[in-house]
Amino acid sequence: MIKQLRSFWILCVTTIVLACASNVFAQQSYKITDLGLNKSTDNFSMVMGLNNQGWAENMDGVVNPPITSTSTTVASGRAVISIYGLNIDLGTLGGKNSWTNYGGINDRGEAVGLAETSVPDPDGEDFCAFGTKLTCRGFYWRHGHIVALPTLGGNNGQASAINNRGQIVGISETTVQDSGCPPSKPGKIISPVLWEKGEVRPLPTVDGDPDGFVQGLNDQGQAVGSSGNCSNIATHAVLWENDTAFQLPDLGFDGNDSYAINDHGQVVGYVSTGTTIVASLWQNGAHSAVTSLGILPGDGAAFATGINNRGQVVGSTFNSVGWSRGFIWQDNVMTDLNTLISRNSNLFIIAASNINERGQISGMATVLTGPDTGKIHAILLTPAREEIGESVADFARTNPHSTVPANACHSSQRFGLGQIGR
Repeated sequence: MIKQLRSFWILCVTTIVLACASNVFAQQSYKITDLGLNKSTDNFSMVMGLNNQGWAENMDGVVNPPITSTSTTVASGRAVISIYGLNIDLGTLGGKNSWTNYGGINDRGEAVGLAETSVPDPDGEDFCAFGTKLTCRGFYWRHGHIVALPTLGGNNGQASAINNRGQIVGISETTVQDSGCPPSKPGKIISPVLWEKGEVRPLPTVDGDPDGFVQGLNDQGQAVGSSGNCSNIATHAVLWENDTAFQLPDLGFDGNDSYAINDHGQVVGYVSTGTTIVASLWQNGAHSAVTSLGILPGDGAAFATGINNRGQVVGSTFNSVGWSRGFIWQDNVMTDLNTLISRNSNLFIIAASNINERGQISGMATVLTGPDTGKIHAILLTPAREEIGESVADFARTNPHSTVPANACHSSQRFGLGQIGR
């Protein structure tokens, strides 16, 4: 199977992109594809990476206790590539579990993420957050083979994103004790890093922050993420360029993060208003003021995680219960994606993660009826021209919100979306 797929991994998508680019904004609706679950025993799946060929990198696993519980944790999981209905389990580094962050697959089919080894963490940390306390490492996957990425001397690491040049960004634990961590939960300094040609190098932080987390990367080598401290690594949203860190403008409050950057230097993420977080756009990186994209009516928070080169933005909103709705923002308007799919769908979109140059959108949705009712499935939306009549939003007027924990989409409560959960 891998040999058959290998010939497709260097397909040129330029022709497809150019053919679709002229009508991206004219699309009025989407065809939704249910990517399902990797295993029948799983109850949760979300697309976290999407390339321009429509290949998805998912995190599939078991969320226990039931997802309606406020004490939900991720019990087990695997990083999976889904290609036109075919799932490829990326495996682990010796442990039982692997996972993925946003931006983990490029157009060549190379993928990155985080995976457990078989070695217990010497410091008793649970860096992969599966409760096993096994050492966690960033991984690089290509042609069916998974390898561990080097760290800065620490026991643990994670890889977040890979571009078409083969550059990889993420985080690495160092050997330096983090003095900002409480005695009850000690930890090492977490450094933002870039891997290139098999070697790792640290990236700086801003404002004297000891810790940092790179999450997004474009084909120009620009990266985005956040820096902060042990209790809140998402204090300042950050842009990295030429090994220099720039703080992205905010509204004057701590609690800001950036997730994705397109090839024009447009950045998306969220900023704190002091009382909540709102999906945000930096049109010209650190050289422009932040633009608030807002929150869908009825919800209390939002963040943006994907942007393509046409400036279309996608993300998710939250209410007091948990994940609420996936959205697309274009022409200065934020739209609930559930209003753009037919009521015939058996899925209600609770999150949108990425958007590619074809205008395809990935994310996750709650299953409304049938044997998988209440489970969370990975989804892919493809622009369609047909009118949809009544939408899923019309049909499911009471949103089937999900209390899947926000940090289910990042591996450690020290950083990433765990901050939103708190």
